[in-house]
Amino acid sequence: MNITLAAKTRLPTPYGLFHLYGFVEEGGQEHLAMVMGDIAGDAPVLARVHSECLTGDALFSMRCDCGPQLEAAMHKIGEAGQGVIVYLRQEGRGIGLINKLRAYAEQDEGADTVEANEKLGFPADARDYSVAVAILAALGVKRVRLMTNNPRKLQALEACGVEISERVAHRVGASAENEKYLATKASRLGHLITD
Repeated sequence: MNITLAAKTRLPTPYGLFHLYGFVEEGGQEHLAMVMGDIAGDAPVLARVHSECLTGDALFSMRCDCGPQLEAAMHKIGEAGQGVIVYLRQEGRGIGLINKLRAYAEQDEGADTVEANEKLGFPADARDYSVAVAILAALGVKRVRLMTNNPRKLQALEACGVEISERVAHRVGASAENEKYLATKASRLGHLITD
């Protein structure tokens, strides 16, 4: 996966000062990396690979746990004083924003998140983590302590060459509104969100 660093700037946040990197992949898709502290080298780096969720991250939707996961990752990195969030622009598990809204409509009619994607002709999860691997490599990150509940993400990153020294449980944002969503992630996609 070829990527280009297109921009770098400061990003002051309530959790501390991050450096924001803008990357562009071959097809023109843009992605971000939020970096705090010195992350290059052999020591494991606290990291999150987060797929864009406009409705959860920016519009505070309670249908999912995406916004709280992003905020919790920023908080944990701020407390540690070091870490990276790779923010991938692959909305709706890779199906895009409008199709995600269509999937929401299917869920309103009773489908779970996996069934909704499949009814629209998509796989349950169409995300590709190879660009995250390229971004981590460009930043000099060799080993990560990955904040995730998704074993498929762990497997995909390891298969692409990322050394994961630890999985850091990342369970946040449960509510009555997303109870079925979280249960589906656990039962249908294998997410590690229950004890």
